Parts: sequence; structure tokens; C-alpha cells
Amino acid sequence: MSGANDAPKDPVEDREADRPPAAAPHPGLDPGGGDSGEDQQKCGLVAVIGAPNAGKSTLVNALVGQKVAITSAKAQTTRARMLGIALDGDTQMILVDTPGIFAPRRRLDRAMVSAAWEGTEAADAVLLMVDPVKQRRHELEPLLEALAARPEKKLLVLNKVDVAKKEPLLALAQELTGKVAFEEVFFVSALTGDGVAELKERLAAIMPRAEWMYPEDQVSDASERLLAAEITREQLYRQLHEELPYDSAVRPELYQHRPDGSLEIHQQIVVARANQRAIVLGKGGSRIKAIGEAARTELAELLGVKVHLFLHVKVEENWSESREIFEEIGLDWVR
Repeated sequence: MSGANDAPKDPVEDREADRPPAAAPHPGLDPGGGDSGEDQQKCGLVAVIGAPNAGKSTLVNALVGQKVAITSAKAQTTRARMLGIALDGDTQMILVDTPGIFAPRRRLDRAMVSAAWEGTEAADAVLLMVDPVKQRRHELEPLLEALAARPEKKLLVLNKVDVAKKEPLLALAQELTGKVAFEEVFFVSALTGDGVAELKERLAAIMPRAEWMYPEDQVSDASERLLAAEITREQLYRQLHEELPYDSAVRPELYQHRPDGSLEIHQQIVVARANQRAIVLGKGGSRIKAIGEAARTELAELLGVKVHLFLHVKVEENWSESREIFEEIGLDWVR
């Protein structure tokens, strides 16, 4: 795509990344081709919900054991409903990393909240993730009211135990369990991993007997094309978290393998105003180059191939009302 608002495409220097080792055979499967392992398999859906910035994506990444969702210090980073796939012995858990639930104002907000509630449909368990430090009561209270009437098994996960004080943490757990019939309460730090193994073990125990929905080496339902755009968006927020609001998106344009086995990716960063374009570009193109270098490095490590990443910026004032862009970033079009 091109236009009057496009910046020149800046290729990012490439670096080889070692291809990750192949996954070991799963202990529950019969390497001889028998179906005895399938008889013991368990599989279920776990919805991870909460107010924005509670740490849901960080928890999903920790449960899966690798990155499948982007994270940011800013609230409302997750936009579309993404699936992470975690294994524990013979059990496969489909983790739905949902956008934070908040009071929507714009069409983009409504689409994000709609995606979050859709993620809880037909779930075998719902995890309510709460940040005990910030709490975000104005968003947490309506969420508790909505959860109280839902039939799914509900688990309360209090995050950030590495920084929260013990007494207020216990008092909050008691208060929240008085409002919703949570089956269990878990105290974790998604960032450090404290308590995550115990939570994963409990989730595996309550999953129903069923054949696995995905191959054992698959960790997400997101296409590589969409994941690549998400990783660039994560770098956009990390490097410009103070200067750039959420009025931006990353659109995948080209994703193709070259004859030498390397990967060529072209992406368009869409912003709402001309001054935001200047911020993303930086002086002499320095900022977009740094964003591209960081994204390319992470993609090469994640995908196990050499990556050639090309970024450019376009101003599109009403991009958050564009059905085409919604669909490209994985959101359903809502009225």
C-alpha cells in the first residue's frame, strides 16, 4: 500500500536465529500408532478474563511456556481474542486470552469487550484475574456482578503477589469470594512464575475427558502473519508508551517465504494524526528503525528463521471505524 502519508520503507538489518529443537514425543501418545493414549486424553477451554492490565496475557504466556500474546504496561493492549494452548501430561488446555473488560465508548472498545465475553462461551473454567495493587474497582465490580450469575466453574487468580502486601491481599480474596462463588483462589505472580505451576496443575485436573483439539506442538491459534503484526504493535507501545496513545494499529501487508528459506514481512503502522506519524518515525527515521529491529529480532527467535521486516507509517484519521482494518487485526465488526 502507498499514499501521500507513507514513509519510505526502511528495511531492518537481519540476523540469523537458531531453529528451535523439535518437540519431544508426548508421553501420553503411543509412538507405534495405537490409540491407547487418546483414551486417556483430556481437553478443555479456559477463559482468562479481568479488567484491563491485570496481567492476563502474561499469565497465558506463562501457562503455555512461551510467548503467544503480547504484553504492555499500558491497559487494553490485547484487542482480539487469542488462544494459547498449554499441555500438562495427557491434558490439553485451550486458554482464551481475552481483551480487558471495561466500559466501551468507541466501536473499537465495543469490539474488544464483545471479544472478551465471547471468549467465555462454552468454557470449562473461567479465571478471573485481578491486580490487587491497582484493582480498577470501577471495572472490576460490574465484572463480578456479571460472573456471579454464570454457570461455569470460576477460579479467582490474584496476581502480582511479588509486590502486593499479604494482609490486604488476603482481605481482598475474602471480599471477592463473598461476592462470587469461586471454587478456588490462587495467588500468583504471572511475571516471576510464582504459583503458576499449581494453577496449571489444578486447571488440568478439572478438564473433561476429550480428544485434543490441536496438535501437541501447536501453541496458539493465531496465524504467524497476525502474530508478527502483534509483536510489532507490542514494540510500538513499549518504545512509545508515553508519546503514542492507543490510536494506532499494525496491518499485515505481505508475509512470504523467500527461496533461501528466510521470511519477508511488510507491515503498515496506521495512526490517526500526522503528529503521531512523526513520533513513530522519529528523527531521521531512528524510532521506526529501532521498533523494526526489536520486532525482527523477536520474530526471528520465535519463528526460527531469518526475518526481513519492512515497516512504513500511514495516517488514516478514522481507521478505528474501518471494517477492513478490524478484520485484519482479528476483531469482529460490531455496531
